[in-house]
Amino acid sequence: MVKFAKKNKSIILFDAAYCEFIQDKNLPRSIYEIKGAKEVAIEVNSFSKSIGFTGVRLGWSVVPHELRYDDGFEVHDDWNRIVTTLFNGASIIAQKGGLAALDEKGITEMKTIIDYYMTNAKIIKNGLEDIGLSVYGGNNAPYIWVQCKGKSWDVFEDILEKCHVVTTPGSGFGSAGEGFLRFSAFGKRDDIKEAVSRLKKMIG
Repeated sequence: MVKFAKKNKSIILFDAAYCEFIQDKNLPRSIYEIKGAKEVAIEVNSFSKSIGFTGVRLGWSVVPHELRYDDGFEVHDDWNRIVTTLFNGASIIAQKGGLAALDEKGITEMKTIIDYYMTNAKIIKNGLEDIGLSVYGGNNAPYIWVQCKGKSWDVFEDILEKCHVVTTPGSGFGSAGEGFLRFSAFGKRDDIKEAVSRLKKMIG
């Protein structure tokens, strides 16, 4: 992507909201770990996934000074003007919450929450593999993709009606997602286990 962006004079907007879920130390958590990325990429992130701040809307963007237009003008300057003109900033309460999440206790709690959801992902992944389904993901993200027979919306409705388990049709993510369902690990452990048990009874 970085090479493509350089060649085509493009700017990459890289969403790193799930970076804390990456378990493999060989995988980059930031696009700036890729050589040359500072010249072509803006990285956005938030507390929405790592500490459950989805409704609080507290996030940030990184716009390197190395990212420039053809005339040498920094993209950072334009970005700063747009943000400070259109946005009054996050509330003090949200900022206080963000700071608390970054102190020693907050980081420990964050890791505990992420470990909890990644264990959920493992339960889902293992359970679906036991049934004999083709399963992808669940190792470095809290989502598991499962290949399904037929249209994803049809399979979604079938599982919902017969198991009362909610999934996400892959077609909702674009044409490449058709033929897949996405399972989320964001949930209570007992509910996750119950959902897997129901799926096993239905499909197994």
